[in-house]
Amino acid sequence: MPLMNRRNLLITGAAALVAPPAFSATEGYKIPDHQQARIVRIRDRFAPGEIHVDPGQFALYWTLEGGKAVRYPVGIGKEGRYYSGTFRVGRKADWPRWTPTKNMIRREPHIYAKYAAGMPGGGPNPLGARALYLYTGSRDSLLRIHGTPQPENVGYAVSNGCVRMFNAHVIDLANRVPNGTRVVLH
Repeated sequence: MPLMNRRNLLITGAAALVAPPAFSATEGYKIPDHQQARIVRIRDRFAPGEIHVDPGQFALYWTLEGGKAVRYPVGIGKEGRYYSGTFRVGRKADWPRWTPTKNMIRREPHIYAKYAAGMPGGGPNPLGARALYLYTGSRDSLLRIHGTPQPENVGYAVSNGCVRMFNAHVIDLANRVPNGTRVVLH
């Protein structure tokens, strides 16, 4: 058996950090192999420690040193509801409370009006296991990167504007990302 060298240790450790469990402890959903988080090469122009969302690829990238990133599959906003821009993570929450926006209630009152006072975290809550709240300056943009109780929607344009992730992936991302992190929705 070969000795463990530094390179093998680093590669094995990085793979272990990125690979979510086959069954997520938070949702009982087996993430398909083709939708597992992976370390990928990226363009050098992206600074480490940032989040970039590529809506055309349904992918979120957490940038690392050395031109690499962790690539997570995501769901994005429906046509006309995906908002590009530069934001920062203003706060993070575990099993967050959810309240639909006034626009959501106005557009589809038959779906959202009953939740106008909010919904506690957990269970069917649309924000899933974690939420990263995106701010512009000191203002909450009302956009989120969050988990979902509907994992089958990851990889599609189905949300009201937020970026959706598998619960296991958003937990991993939230553990990596500090408040103040730059977020670019391309």
